[in-house]
Amino acid sequence: MANASYILGAATARCYSHLCGSFTVITIKKYPNRRLYDTSQSQYVNIDGIRELVMQHKEFRVIDSKTEEDLTKSILLQIISEVESNENQALLTQTLLKQLIRFYGNDMQGFMRQYLEQSVATFLDQQDTVQGMMKGVMDASSPMNVFGQFIEQNMSMWNAFTQSAKPAASGAKKPEKNEKPPEEDS
Repeated sequence: MANASYILGAATARCYSHLCGSFTVITIKKYPNRRLYDTSQSQYVNIDGIRELVMQHKEFRVIDSKTEEDLTKSILLQIISEVESNENQALLTQTLLKQLIRFYGNDMQGFMRQYLEQSVATFLDQQDTVQGMMKGVMDASSPMNVFGQFIEQNMSMWNAFTQSAKPAASGAKKPEKNEKPPEEDS
């Protein structure tokens, strides 16, 4: 995935991780009683479990247990619908939803799908870059780091001072036991 991250950017690589072939697709089966079964974990999951897979960037697909029809898109739309019903977490405004609906059946529908996908991938790439830069700034300007840098500078200055004082001290001649100190001219 390192090559894909380098070429496509981190967020785009996440979106197109199938290019690297370094993942396994988790299969979730939906049964007639509306229960979801994660075949990789051999356990039932709920919509929150599916949402967690999305948040962890894990590849999965949801299939009907009898017909094996791919239901992934409808489950993802269900997750979006549930999140959007909470006004504090809503991402899509009514205006935006109306505009999106107007694109269905329009000649520009295919273009709009591609545009939205690329726009979100670019946004995620930029978000990763900005978060990396902010982390660097925060690490450099945290009180402990600033204090540590201050101590390092003081120690460097002290070491430089003591090193420069040693030659001066060793160059001065000490009087011997029986020798009188030099007399000053008056």
